[in-house]
Amino acid sequence: MRICLVTLVVLLVGCSKPAEPVAEPAPVPAAAPAKVVKKEDRPVIVAFGDSLSAGYGLDAGESYPDYLQKALDEKGYAYRVVNQGVSGDTTSGGVERIPQALAEKPEVVIVELGGNDGLRGLPVSLSKENLDKMITAFKGAGAKVLLAGITLPPNYGPEYIRDFERMYPALAAKHKVPRIGFLLEGVATVPKLMQQDGIHPTAEGCKIVANRNVFPALAPLLRKR
Repeated sequence: MRICLVTLVVLLVGCSKPAEPVAEPAPVPAAAPAKVVKKEDRPVIVAFGDSLSAGYGLDAGESYPDYLQKALDEKGYAYRVVNQGVSGDTTSGGVERIPQALAEKPEVVIVELGGNDGLRGLPVSLSKENLDKMITAFKGAGAKVLLAGITLPPNYGPEYIRDFERMYPALAAKHKVPRIGFLLEGVATVPKLMQQDGIHPTAEGCKIVANRNVFPALAPLLRKR
């Protein structure tokens, strides 16, 4: 009997199927890291102008292009603002600096020049010709242009001021580019927003210029990313 039972157990064990190995779950592939756009890789906006763009009399980071960069970042526009403002520059100097601006391969150029021409009493026809060259060169390179207008103190005479102010809308119409009527609109007539020379805005004034005057005119030319 014992022999029979042992034999039966051995037969049963021998007939049972071996345990199948448990398959391990396939590893989950790691998610690809989000692509980070470096500031250097962003399309460029060149602020091409004189002391009003350069931030004359202000600390670093207080010019209107600096505040424009902050506004773009806050509103989700991935652009890099390059400040090419040169204090004291005229439209003739701007023509000479065209290659410098184009070297940045800008997507947009904000042209803000002419004020020093007017303060020196240079012929409006010369200023207009130089601005025309700049706009033509920038558009020819594939950049969009935003033209910023300037006005002059009343002591320059109504006739000269009239011709000077008409220069900007005439150029904007000719080249079909958007225009800021007066860069310092809402700032130039407020003493606390202007420096003691009465020509250049304070840091707070530059912030207003960037957010209220420049950005609304610039935004239609940009792409949100």
